[in-house]
Formats: sequence, structure tokens, C-alpha cells
Amino acid sequence: MRTITYSEALNEALHEEMQKDGNIVLLGEDIGQYGGVFKVTKNLFEEFGAKRVVDTPISENGFIGMGLGAAMTGLRPVTELMWIDFAMVAMDQIVNQVAKMKYMSGGQVNVPMVIRTQEGAGRGNGAQHSQSLESMFAQVPGLKVVSPSNPYDAKGMLKSAIRDEAPVLFIENKLLYFTKGEVPEQEYTVTLDKASVIRNGEDVTIIANSRMVHFAQEAAEELKQDGISAEVIDLRSISPIDMDTILTSVKKTCRVVLVHEAHRSFGWGAELVARIQKEAFDYLDTPIERVASEDVPFPYSLKLEKEVMPQVQDIVRVVKGM
Repeated sequence: MRTITYSEALNEALHEEMQKDGNIVLLGEDIGQYGGVFKVTKNLFEEFGAKRVVDTPISENGFIGMGLGAAMTGLRPVTELMWIDFAMVAMDQIVNQVAKMKYMSGGQVNVPMVIRTQEGAGRGNGAQHSQSLESMFAQVPGLKVVSPSNPYDAKGMLKSAIRDEAPVLFIENKLLYFTKGEVPEQEYTVTLDKASVIRNGEDVTIIANSRMVHFAQEAAEELKQDGISAEVIDLRSISPIDMDTILTSVKKTCRVVLVHEAHRSFGWGAELVARIQKEAFDYLDTPIERVASEDVPFPYSLKLEKEVMPQVQDIVRVVKGM
């Protein structure tokens, strides 16, 4: 099977869906002739033109609202927030309008809208360009929130998101764009509501999302050298959460470590702690552990940033401590 990058997989998904459906339009900053900061929209302007690949002004609140109106009136917009941190200036549109419009209209209108964005630290981009805010949006009813960790899922899940009748916050990671993986040339989709068991194990379940899935896999390989068998689950969807897959694993291993790049306090890891404690308490041999970023703004210094972020050795240390 061929190998392509995460960015190329997203580009293919957009290209293929736009060829099939003339109602799909792209909105965002620098997505046209420039092809996007991470080249996800490369060459789409040249093929589909300025009416379907729209370079917007620097006004996130404005073009998210434009996407909402387009979705309500028959189009299927894919809007791009260059950084998830910039979603803060469009919170009213996302939280009060996009997520609630179907409910507020009594089901008279759907909002088939995708909001693509990227998050994560690791490049020394500073406190305002390095956050992981998926948990903030997962608390909003009406939004689906997903974060694929590899090229295969990125392409398949973006296709599913574009075809969905509900608004989807599609979160990528800036350090995954140029990672490579196998992606078939034939048509496929990946569901938006299922976690994936990417490594089977018997002693502990490690649940992670986005870039942290790769860290979890590295940790599992290192733990194997010490005779510890770790099962790794790629959460994929933050909202909804696939509890069936998680509980099946927990009941087998009886130990759980949750890993996310978002800050520790009030992250999706805390939500999973509550759910697992309620639904699988009798199976747990030890308290559930979380590995996450420290509760401080991300430093600009790469060395300090690394100290704030979770690392592979942090996962290994926590598992061994169990």
C-alpha cells in the first residue's frame, strides 16, 4: 500500500469530496493560492476556483458565521481556523450558534459544517499558539469533536465529517502534518464515533488521542522490555466517547492510564476517570492515572515547553508506578 503524509491525506479527502459534491465550499485564511499554512488545501484553488475555495479576511468570528449561514441554506462548508487558539475570537458563533441552531430551530435546519483546525505544542510557538482545547468544545452539546492521529484516519474521518449532517470540530495536530502512514487509493471512510484498539495488551490500558497516541505506542514498546503488556487505545472521537471499546479493555487489564496533551485539570481525561469509575469500578486494581500537560501556559522556550508537555518517559514512569 502507498505511504503519504497526514497533510496529503487531508488534501485528498477535500479534493475527492469536492469533486463529488458541488455544494462543498472551503473558507479560511490563506487557503487559496497559498494552499494553507500546512499545505492541506494545496492546488484546490487552482482546480475549483475562488467561488469554492474562499480566502477570507482575518476575522474568525466573521467567516465561522458565514459558514453557518452557508450550511443552513444548502451548502456544506469546510471552514479552517488556522490555530485552535483563534477559536476564542469565534466562541459565540461556534458555541451559541453553530452548535445550537438545529435545537433552537426545532429541527428545521441542519448544520452540515466542518470546522478544521490544528492544535498542540512542541514547536516553541508560545502560549497563544500551542494549546489543546478539545475538552472545552466537547462540553458543548451539538458539536462533534474528533482528533485523528494518523493519515489513514485523517482522510477517512474528514470524509465522514464532511458528509455528516451535524457540525464537526475536526482537530489536527501541527506536528502530525508531515508524519507518514499507509492510505489506500480506493474509496473508504472512518466512522466519527469509534475508538480504535491499536495495540493489544493484558496488564494496563493506555488511552490517548492525537499526537499522544504515538507517545503511548512508544511507551508500550518500552514497557514490553520490562515484561509489561500495554493495550493502547486511540480515542479518535472526544465527543461522543466510545465507552464500549474502553470498558471492554478496562475489564480485561484492570488498570488505566489516560494521556492527553491538553492541560491536566478539567481535560477529557477527568471525564473518562468519572465514567470508568462509575461503570467499571469493581474491575479496577489501582486508581486511574492521568498523564497530561502541566497547568501553566506553554513556554516559548523549547526546553521549558518540553518540561510542561507529557513525554514518553512520563507514561512509562506512571505505568510502572501502578
